[in-house]
Amino acid sequence: MEKKKDIIILGIESSCDETSVAVLKNGREVLANVISSQIDIHKLYGGVVPEIASRNHVVNIDGVLTEALSEAKVTMDDIDAIAVTYGAGLLGALIVGVNFAKALSYKYNKPLIAVNHIEGHISANYIEHKDLKPPFACLIVSGGHTALCKMESYTSRKLIGTTTDDAIGEAFDKVARECGLEYPGGPNVQKQALLGKKSINFIVKPHEKLKDYNFSYSGLKTAVINYMHNKKQKGEEISIPDVCCSFQEEAVHQVVYKSIEACKNFGLKTLVLAGGVSANARLRELASEEGKKAGITVLYPPLRLCTDNAAMIASAGYFAFIEGKNIASNLTLAPSSVVQL
Repeated sequence: MEKKKDIIILGIESSCDETSVAVLKNGREVLANVISSQIDIHKLYGGVVPEIASRNHVVNIDGVLTEALSEAKVTMDDIDAIAVTYGAGLLGALIVGVNFAKALSYKYNKPLIAVNHIEGHISANYIEHKDLKPPFACLIVSGGHTALCKMESYTSRKLIGTTTDDAIGEAFDKVARECGLEYPGGPNVQKQALLGKKSINFIVKPHEKLKDYNFSYSGLKTAVINYMHNKKQKGEEISIPDVCCSFQEEAVHQVVYKSIEACKNFGLKTLVLAGGVSANARLRELASEEGKKAGITVLYPPLRLCTDNAAMIASAGYFAFIEGKNIASNLTLAPSSVVQL
């Protein structure tokens, strides 16, 4: 029998407030990537409300699947396997995507692949950078994670460093809230930072004193909040643009400094950015500048693939599928709000 040339993966993502279904060919070519966002809904509450997110996933997911298959010009018969985010994320939101994927897997007799959400973010780079292959260093920066990994293969990695407290994205969101900026916090901090200048020293490079590759954002977040409170108590004027610019500079400097140092020490010539915070323009700029000085190539996904989407899940699912890994039972796969990096 002639071996099938192309492998088509259906990806499903519902870990937070985006309902997404994608169709990918051979892990790198996007045939469709449909995303139904709930940002405008959750903006009213200043952040994601888990129950509302879950209900909207239920309402949206079937229509998103239909649109994705139509856009890709395929049917379920053309699909070789179904990849779904099983964690990490909001449990109620994950339940919707996982159960939907399990039902499709059972109905159409397709293999089901359980995808770690963080592996999805890493794999977004395979879609954009067609020649990218391990080994390389990957800096994962999001609302829930800050970690540095060595990608040893498409499906295996070694954790080099992680956050000892808050994630970088969480710090961005809390600083945004303290500054009176609406949800989502990260992009709005970036916008304000463009209008300000680096005029405040919240913490003077404490990460440079640490010998490991772990990160810490609790101290920086608290320093910004204390600065704001002290200014308000004294009745002094606060420049929100300067606060955002100063905070952002210290926040991105920490992850860039440590990532470049790790690349040097581990002999890695490529640094890849992944996760929602990898959309930050200053992070990209600084990483590229420092990488160039050190002879390290810095890569990152396009903005459309930085935030949650099913294309990255399908890409991660493809590499697992061809290696025969993470194949799950379509009856017993359970979502998890927390998964290991």
